[in-house]
Amino acid sequence: MVDIFVEESVDLLDHSDGLLAQLRDKPTEREPLVGLQRDLHTIKGGARMAGIMAVGELGHAMESLLEAVVDQRSELGRDGIPLLERGFDRLHSMLTRVGNRRAIGLPEHLIAEFDARARNRAVPDAASFATPVRAPRVEHKAADAKPAELKPLSAPISDGGMHDEDDVSVRAPQEQVRIRADLLDRLVNYAGEVAIYRARLEQQLGAFRGAMVEMEQTNLRLRDQLRRLDSETEAQIIARYQREAETSNETFDPLELDRFSTLQQLSRGLAESAADLTSLQGSMDDLTRQYETLLLQQSRVSSELQEGLMRTRMVPFDALVPRLRRVLRQAATDTGKQVQLKLDGAQGELDRNVLERMTAPLEHMLRNAVAHGLESPEDRRKAGKPEEGVVRIAVRREGSEVVLEVGDDGAGLNRKAIHKRALERGLIRDDARLADSDLDMLIFEPGFSTADEVSRLAGRGVGMDVVASEVRQLGGALDIHSKLGEGTNFVLRLPQTLAVTQAVFVRIGEINFAVPIASVRGVGRVSRDELEKESGSYTYGGEEYALHDLGLLLGHAPAKAEGQLQMPLLLVRSGDLRAAVTIDQVVGNREIVVKPVGPQVASVPGIFGATIMGDGSVVVILDVAPLVRRHAALPRDTVPAPIVEARKVPLVMVVDDSVTMRKVTGRVLERNNLEVGTAKDGIDALERMVDRVPDLMLLDIEMPRMDGYELATQMKADPRLRDVPIIMITSRTGEKHRQRAFEIGVQRYLGKPYQEHELLRNVFELLEQEQAAADREPA
Repeated sequence: MVDIFVEESVDLLDHSDGLLAQLRDKPTEREPLVGLQRDLHTIKGGARMAGIMAVGELGHAMESLLEAVVDQRSELGRDGIPLLERGFDRLHSMLTRVGNRRAIGLPEHLIAEFDARARNRAVPDAASFATPVRAPRVEHKAADAKPAELKPLSAPISDGGMHDEDDVSVRAPQEQVRIRADLLDRLVNYAGEVAIYRARLEQQLGAFRGAMVEMEQTNLRLRDQLRRLDSETEAQIIARYQREAETSNETFDPLELDRFSTLQQLSRGLAESAADLTSLQGSMDDLTRQYETLLLQQSRVSSELQEGLMRTRMVPFDALVPRLRRVLRQAATDTGKQVQLKLDGAQGELDRNVLERMTAPLEHMLRNAVAHGLESPEDRRKAGKPEEGVVRIAVRREGSEVVLEVGDDGAGLNRKAIHKRALERGLIRDDARLADSDLDMLIFEPGFSTADEVSRLAGRGVGMDVVASEVRQLGGALDIHSKLGEGTNFVLRLPQTLAVTQAVFVRIGEINFAVPIASVRGVGRVSRDELEKESGSYTYGGEEYALHDLGLLLGHAPAKAEGQLQMPLLLVRSGDLRAAVTIDQVVGNREIVVKPVGPQVASVPGIFGATIMGDGSVVVILDVAPLVRRHAALPRDTVPAPIVEARKVPLVMVVDDSVTMRKVTGRVLERNNLEVGTAKDGIDALERMVDRVPDLMLLDIEMPRMDGYELATQMKADPRLRDVPIIMITSRTGEKHRQRAFEIGVQRYLGKPYQEHELLRNVFELLEQEQAAADREPA
């Protein structure tokens, strides 16, 4: 019963916190008072049934005050709402201790304040009260004790308590179920796995559909060949008949003697078999269409399941607001300052994991805003400001990001104090000239604080570095905007960690990346001459997009888009950011399942997550906005170091009709940092070498269409391919085969199965010889 009471009461206190905020904005409204009275009545009754009398007594005293105010027997006055806030904060701390099975004391002085206010009497002096008696440790009641029925909530609280007057105990409360968070996360993960398997099925069904098309073409060729065979058979029979008719006087016709019936029967039988294959192909085509329809239906259900599960993992930011209000009130009490919290967009939803991880950083920022940002009431009055300071929290979504803004109307950052403390700690040199933005970022250094003395809220340098670290681990970004005398605003940009999203696939070099489509404005093209202009912008939809190169943003080689007249652009928009990013190719778009990549990788700016493709390959999901912001934050007068092109990785082509041989040999070479290309026979190898000549070839002898001897002969006769070293690997280890290979011009001859170290020794020896020969050639 204690656990049930604590769980219900915490929800009621969160609901009451919202009503308190309404009461502060509109002190004359009656509805918030009635709502608070109902919540306290339920808490009081539950506390007494659970045997937690201290909570029940405080709740009764607070309810009595509210009842007197509602009945107009008393007034709240100027300090009435702060008194209620103190009471609810005390109830929350008491319930926290009860939930942790810790003892609580009876708040006699606070109860006396509420009683006196309810009776319009003076509050007795705190010294007249004895030392509070510690209540006994809370224990469960005996199993045979008769349980009392808890009263139901008088109003639904699933909406955070924000409801209209017409909605009060009219709407029927919807049934709710509580489940463990780890179970929900596992269900979301399983649903993601289902989506991945569905993608693999779609890819395999697509391959099967391609094979069906090939089968149809093969059947057409077979029918055509049978038709020609049938015509040829008839012609031969007629010709033979005419020749034999001239030299023979047989009474019977050759056909009547079945002299040529065997060949004719075979051709007729083949025609029937071809017809049967066509019929089977039609049946398989019908089944494939049915499977495609079923897979489409399964895809829709799977998407709805994913969306539903993700909706259950999304929680409104409102759920965190009561806790933040309590933190702000406690900080104001500790510092003797007056502050109110203003919210914008708090109804917006965030992923539960993001909200949980950002709870502690947000609390740090609120304490920091009160301790460092807001002035004392006297200083605010001298500066012409209201004595009560304001802390603002705004929540909004921009593209694939969730933006949290935490600001205050205080004095702003004291950049002189920041500069002085940075010099003392050796973070900057005496002659360093830093921009305001660079100076502001120093407050995120570990242990950095400008407070002169240590207090409960300031001076230890712990707080803002925790915020920055948590934001980086979530893959987000953190900016500061501060103006002296007007306040400071922190902007936190966090990824929207949905498990399923639509993404655009782009290619840089040989690597594919996925970009969430929520942040993509469109796709464009720009001429190479435009890229060389100093303006560095691209106009789309009446807006200017700054030009960037995705390859350079990733620390990769710049985009080249070889074979294309214009460079493809990915237009990215996030908040005020507009960026046109050059890429090599737009591959397409599709729905993907977002997989976490762990804190080590997620802390790298620009990595949103990863996804698994239908073929099992892993593709990194990029968040382009942080990459652009990081690049834009670099000093403009800094000349970027020239990109030194790395030494070309040698390409080794493996030509073998055995799939196993190609894969095993390819993996051996790739483990040793070599690029690998494969071909299944000689003709396939020649076709692949049209685009790029390999640095070395591993060649089998016995292959269809063109064997190894024939391929080596053609290569040695071609001026473009004659210098490619060839290592022949074959099961033919006889001297005759070996001699013929050397006569053609093959450099090395190895037998199957080869020893890995022996293969690698020969490969690297030939590559070194080739490199040495290239170095000796004149430029």
